[in-house]
Amino acid sequence: MPEPDLSADDHGCLRLVLAVPLTLLTVIAAYFCRTALTIRPSGSWDDDAYAGIVLSCVLTLASAGAAAALWLLPAVRRTMSWWWIGPAVLLGATATIRWAMSG
Repeated sequence: MPEPDLSADDHGCLRLVLAVPLTLLTVIAAYFCRTALTIRPSGSWDDDAYAGIVLSCVLTLASAGAAAALWLLPAVRRTMSWWWIGPAVLLGATATIRWAMSG
């Protein structure tokens, strides 16, 4: 089935509509990444703090992964440039490093 031709007006409107979920998912990832980076265990015995770091990292990766999955859809990729997904990927990488360093 051929793709419909998007005029310049439709392209801008579609970009605005798609920017909302990408931005929200990136903001959620940023919040949990910040949480993962600011939790400081009191010592090696502080299992609750380590569990909080892991949970924050998992939630960061989940929201960044959801943003990346949304961006990978062909219609979204044609409309939104690559830099829209850059911050989410960077947050996911940061959470991965934090998770690796907390263990």
